[in-house]
Amino acid sequence: MDESIRQRFAEAAREARPDLAALCLLIGAQADPELADATPDVLDAFVDAAQIELDRLAGLLPYRPDATPAGWAGALAELLGTRCGFGGVPGDYQRLESSLLHEVLHRRRGLPILLSVIWIEVARRTGAPVYGVALPGHFVVGFGDPAGVFVLADPFHGGRLLGDDDVSLLVAGATGAPLAPSMLSPADPLDIVLRILNNIRAWASARPEHLRVQLWAVELSLLLPRHPARLRFERAQLLVQKGDFATGADEMDAYADIIAGIDPGAAASMRSQAQAARALLN
Repeated sequence: MDESIRQRFAEAAREARPDLAALCLLIGAQADPELADATPDVLDAFVDAAQIELDRLAGLLPYRPDATPAGWAGALAELLGTRCGFGGVPGDYQRLESSLLHEVLHRRRGLPILLSVIWIEVARRTGAPVYGVALPGHFVVGFGDPAGVFVLADPFHGGRLLGDDDVSLLVAGATGAPLAPSMLSPADPLDIVLRILNNIRAWASARPEHLRVQLWAVELSLLLPRHPARLRFERAQLLVQKGDFATGADEMDAYADIIAGIDPGAAASMRSQAQAARALLN
């Protein structure tokens, strides 16, 4: 059932070492209407099938315990970028499938962050020193020691190695600001998952006919141990748009309570919106 997917997602997000692939696959299960009423066995089979494919891809990569960071990056680029054809094109940003791990595994096309998840999951299965790097506007993969010798690769472009100038240009293009050392820090798995859900929310918000998608992306985000408090207000607005005026109004009041001590004016505005939502019940 849909609640079973969300319960599993919440439990997986609170593991001591969250399984990045499993969390991404549960997002994919939530997106698939055919899995809304799936039994636990069917849901297990869905997740296992994708994990097995990641295992299969890892089995194609030679184990290289003595490889340099550039050697690991080159091996992954040859396997995933060249032999298997994983990569992306601008049109992938217009497709929900590009944010769903099982679909990206099947299509071999997706957003930079999902392609990076595949690289991370395949590489770590073979012992590579791999991690995600959440550059503004473009997610990439790092190999090596982030505090020492490392290289960055761009899975969206087949694993192209990125030099300092390339990274600076990516950051400047996304933010207009210079590269800060903190931007090169390894990304936490839960932060990766939240960024994927943010992408889905952004995709759906530009398409009013996909309000349901935006709502479940917000609700999954709220199940993460760390999330922006303002997501509660976004959920409230979506519930009102969906026609669930009472629940939406209650959420607005709850969010107003959260921010009342910080921004009394905004809290009063929230309560006015909650009152207006309840008026729609009459």
